[in-house]
Amino acid sequence: MHILHGTTFHIFDKLDGSNVRAEFSRKRGLHRFGKRNRLLSPDGDPTPHLAEAPGLMMEKYGDDLARICHEQRWDKVTFYFEFFGPNSFAGGHVEEPHDVVLIDVAVYRKGFLPPHDFMRIFDDLHKAELLHHGNFTRDLQEAVEDGTLEGMTFEGVVCKGQRKTKKGTSLPLLFKHKSNAWIQALREKCGDDEKLFEKLK
Repeated sequence: MHILHGTTFHIFDKLDGSNVRAEFSRKRGLHRFGKRNRLLSPDGDPTPHLAEAPGLMMEKYGDDLARICHEQRWDKVTFYFEFFGPNSFAGGHVEEPHDVVLIDVAVYRKGFLPPHDFMRIFDDLHKAELLHHGNFTRDLQEAVEDGTLEGMTFEGVVCKGQRKTKKGTSLPLLFKHKSNAWIQALREKCGDDEKLFEKLK
């Protein structure tokens, strides 16, 4: 992890759920709801409970995201959310109330917003909670692993920063760090299925 030394990160709480997305265009507003790599089925998604996600995204964020896109003069945007409930775990969900929280924004032909722009532009919306801004130190790493970092929920954190290349340009730098308790719970869920463990980790 030597590339992390001296790098400043925005460190966000990692909500334990499923990553879902919605595309925005000026003509259609929020539409084309999906997971990272496929669309959600309007007739009932094969992943239990994810059929709720489009309605939750529209109800909670539809008007505000349209307003912000017009203010920023963005024509096409993809918004990413975490879909979860109190007892969601490792992408699995149960019959209970669920929520969606904004976690990332990708603007057409510009890419993902740097974390400082994400925090500034979407300041008044419910989004992933920023727990720390600074270096990812050994003490911070241990606090995440022990589950003692203030404000952190069960799973861990997502760290977002910028890495300078030899040519002087900046590239996004992103990694996740999980709590030991979450890793242990996943081990118990997966048993001897190492492929499933690696997939869900």
